[in-house]
Amino acid sequence: MSLFSLKHLKEGVSGREVLSWAAFDFANSGYTTVVLTAVFNAYFVSVICEEASWATLLWTTVIAVSNILAIVSMPLIGAASDLKANKKFWTVLMSLICIAGTVGLAFTGTGTIVWAVLMVIVSNFAYNVGETLNSAFLPEIADDRSIGKVSGWGWSFGYCGGLLTLGLSLGVVLAMQSKGFTAEDYVPYTMLITAVIFFIAALPLALWLKERAVPRTQSSFWSLVKESQASLIKTFKSLPAHRNFAWLVASGLFFQGGIAVVVTLAAVYADQAMGFTPDETILLVLLVNITAAIGAFAFGYVEDRIGHKNALIVTLFIWIAMVGVAYFAQTKALFWVAANLAGIAMGSSQSAGRALVGVLAPEKDRAAFYSFWNMALWVANIIGPMTYGLITWVTGNDQRLALLCTGMFFVVGLIFLLPMKLSKTKENFQKNIFRKSKRFIQKI
Repeated sequence: MSLFSLKHLKEGVSGREVLSWAAFDFANSGYTTVVLTAVFNAYFVSVICEEASWATLLWTTVIAVSNILAIVSMPLIGAASDLKANKKFWTVLMSLICIAGTVGLAFTGTGTIVWAVLMVIVSNFAYNVGETLNSAFLPEIADDRSIGKVSGWGWSFGYCGGLLTLGLSLGVVLAMQSKGFTAEDYVPYTMLITAVIFFIAALPLALWLKERAVPRTQSSFWSLVKESQASLIKTFKSLPAHRNFAWLVASGLFFQGGIAVVVTLAAVYADQAMGFTPDETILLVLLVNITAAIGAFAFGYVEDRIGHKNALIVTLFIWIAMVGVAYFAQTKALFWVAANLAGIAMGSSQSAGRALVGVLAPEKDRAAFYSFWNMALWVANIIGPMTYGLITWVTGNDQRLALLCTGMFFVVGLIFLLPMKLSKTKENFQKNIFRKSKRFIQKI
């Protein structure tokens, strides 16, 4: 536990607990990497929908529907978990639902559109809810001055889970391809691998992570629903008083739209625009996950030195550069450069956003504020991919133009982030750390 230093944790939090919390990112990253980014999305378009002209639009619509369900239900679940202090219960429940949905994807093939759509909606909805509630544990376990570091631990460890799951999937793909099997034969096995790893890696959270929030009510279920609604309304009405949080939400609404395009359509773009084969796409995403893990871990330390806002600004500039390189890329080698720029920015930008919510949210309403944050991200997860899908449909599958338009999400997100200010106490602390680091470097 040398990297997961106890000095960065709140008093009473054990190393085993923070590792269990980070292990949940390890667990569900396999789902996003294999199902949403590298394997099942391209499989859905090319095999299940048989490369129909509307296939990309249908995929983005399915993702949108699952996010709409999360938007509708998550605020109530978040408020309820604040009132009952049972985030862990909901996190475990949603994990089991996501795992079951992933197993269901193993039974898809050519023409099984309805079943595939249902299983993607179920699994992605449950993933979204579980990830949100797990994020709400961050301020409970991390020292206030080390939220960036601890958030970075989770994101970087999470990418290791994506690497393991995708690496095993690649092994299955290569082995079965060498024997003449097709995607319809080997993709179901990658879904089972993903589900098993998710289950095993999520067990530590279920066993060892403690719920430190204090219950606010002993009401019945239906009374709790009413209290949850009242809590949501109260939180919503208080948002104007939290102007900096509002700027962050507005920024996240846009930059996450761009990230959602990369996550859900990377394999489709590699296949349709760059001519990548399935094994090349998996290898690309596999190595990008290594870049993302390094970026998420390193930027966690950068955040606590230059400030979460400044770190997030840096990552948005990297995203903009990535779009430019990918748009002009005519060779696979140059597209590899763009992909690794995305890897550097992906984990670090999402980690910085998650840390900023912990800094700006009132202590007693953190789960509710994380719900609003993630609600904005889910709206972005609808707008981004749907915009991409509509552009490809209207322009006759012009993937490059769709990607170029994606760059505007990052530009607008950067503009909305600029007015946001942290409290003077936090800013002064970060400035002092930065000055000390600068003096230390000058001495060297």
